Amino acid sequence: MAYGSAVLFGVSFALGAFFAGMVLRGSALSHRAAQETLPLRDAFSVLFFVSVGMLFDPRVLLDAPLQVAVTLAIVIVGKSLAALALVLVMRYPLNTALTVSASLAQIGEFSFILAGLGVTLGMLSPQGHNLVLAASLISIALNPLVFHAVEPLQRWIRARSALARKLERSADPLAELPATVDQALLTRQVVLVGHGRVGRRIAAALRSHGVPVVVADQNREIVEALRAQGVPAVSGDAAEPSVLIQAHIARAGMLVIATPDTVGVRRMAEIARTLNPGIRILVRTHSEDEAALLLQDRVGEVFLGEHELATAMIERVLQSARQDAAALDASAN
Repeated sequence: MAYGSAVLFGVSFALGAFFAGMVLRGSALSHRAAQETLPLRDAFSVLFFVSVGMLFDPRVLLDAPLQVAVTLAIVIVGKSLAALALVLVMRYPLNTALTVSASLAQIGEFSFILAGLGVTLGMLSPQGHNLVLAASLISIALNPLVFHAVEPLQRWIRARSALARKLERSADPLAELPATVDQALLTRQVVLVGHGRVGRRIAAALRSHGVPVVVADQNREIVEALRAQGVPAVSGDAAEPSVLIQAHIARAGMLVIATPDTVGVRRMAEIARTLNPGIRILVRTHSEDEAALLLQDRVGEVFLGEHELATAMIERVLQSARQDAAALDASAN
């Protein structure tokens, strides 16, 4: 498919492979293909970055330090600021905007391919290619530090930038519960943070049993779909007080944190207990170490996926064993 795309459309083999991946992603075999090619991913990643390292000429750092610095600034600062502004204009929380901008503060693998094609087609000089390689390697090395700076930068921007606060403070209808929501659904309700694989099942079970639930999720499409189904939902980061306030956490009976992102769990629990000291909190976690820390901090009741799965399987095995034993006793008698 990759070769056919390259020949048919006259593009490079790499771009043809990209088209093939897009087509395969939409097929029913996408998960199987991803599973079977997963072991090869690390091997190809090693080969790719080794080849990039072999192409890099360290002398460019000494011969053109100013050009390298400018290229690096465009990558780290320029891309980040553009992403930050776009995400804020789309009315996403500041935390989301900073995370997206930090994610884009580097050059990815596809950019290497484009730079190589630029040299091949005569659109980029070898000197320019070296600058791109130098900036990309440095930006990748600095990216963990950029992510580490997200939280303090977020506090600094909120404290000093009225514009950022204004952009983040929404005229967005999804960030506020509609005034038409029945007040009976906002008394002793369950506030569910996250409507992914786990949260979706929790919400469905609660609704089937007639338990009122309010969902908080950062995905606007999910919030729109829930509202279309008549489920009270609010868009935003639940680590921000305004989101839990909109979910009427002060009147809730329980807070269920089912989001896969566990960074803001403690902050969510702190806000919930400040506004509702008697609230019961259930937390989903992904590792035993994190579960131990959350229990130590008394965040709430902690559920680890592997433990719950093992408990359910053990219960089913024991139930089957008891049924077999009862059947044997009945046949013996």
